[in-house]
Amino acid sequence: MALTLDTYRLLGRSGLRVSPLALGTATFGTEWGWGAGKDDARTLFDSYVGRGGNFIDTASTYTDGSSERMLGEFTRGHRESLVLATKYTTLRRPGDPNSGGAHRKSLMASVEASLRQLDTDYVDLLFLHVWDFTTSAEEILRGMDDLVRQGKVLYVAMSNAPAWEISRLQAIADLRGWSPLVALQIDYSLLNRAGERDLIPMAQALGLGVTPYSPLGGGVLTGKYSRDDLTTTGSADSNRKSFNAGLGMVTERALTIADVVREIAGEVGSTPAQVALAWTLRNPAVTAPVIGARTPAQLVENLGALEIDLTTGQLARLDQVSAIDLGYPHDLLASDHIRAVTAGGLTIAPRTVS
Repeated sequence: MALTLDTYRLLGRSGLRVSPLALGTATFGTEWGWGAGKDDARTLFDSYVGRGGNFIDTASTYTDGSSERMLGEFTRGHRESLVLATKYTTLRRPGDPNSGGAHRKSLMASVEASLRQLDTDYVDLLFLHVWDFTTSAEEILRGMDDLVRQGKVLYVAMSNAPAWEISRLQAIADLRGWSPLVALQIDYSLLNRAGERDLIPMAQALGLGVTPYSPLGGGVLTGKYSRDDLTTTGSADSNRKSFNAGLGMVTERALTIADVVREIAGEVGSTPAQVALAWTLRNPAVTAPVIGARTPAQLVENLGALEIDLTTGQLARLDQVSAIDLGYPHDLLASDHIRAVTAGGLTIAPRTVS
């Protein structure tokens, strides 16, 4: 069944209603060498919001702050109808050790900077962007809870962190009556399904809505890469395609998955990008993939994924070609031997997670 941007979904355990595709704005600004200038960024924003989209994703350091500054201008007049998500922990001033990290000083200063750049009194959703392995769970949660109590942040969330750390945070927040985590942002696509080992099952069990970033696998799933790119060497000065290839994102496995995506796109009369996004959208564990675009045409193409219906057979082909080894203990626990010694021939219905 076709979706629309105004077919809203609840974000995790919260009552917050968000669009099924979030607009990622790391492309708002040209400071990184491949983004959209202000006029194109405005067109992207207006096109998304004009179709009923309300979920905007940014970060304090995206394009050196230009992303947030542009959003501060673009959202004037209808700020209340939008869900603005931003992030903290990445260095805001290179050379200043306390301008990054998960600790309280970084948290407070980053949120204040985001509020100024976004020209708003509050952020709807704040993500811890990158786990730093140095700040205690209590310091992070208490700082986030203080910001919620002050009204500067409404909901808090996690990104790029180990599953066991996130589950510990959620347990502590629940026990102490602090603001619970409501969302999880991870790298997740047909090319990278590692989140299925622990992160996504954890999110489902603990009430975190999953908002995947890079659902097109860095562009590899759009079909623009070929096996000639397997030998490409990228650098910081290269275009984004060469840069991604140089980072090792273009592999034989990735291109094999992209081949199947392209085949199915031909069958349903769509583009490969739309098929890759549609696969992610149909995952019941996913609330809203984060889509980025540099041009209005790219955004229109990505939004077209909402209208793509994939058959059970097509979904199975995508699942099969992109399947990963879940590893221990998952493979052991799913084995026939463990099934036999724990349940025998009994039929036991699985627990339903609400």
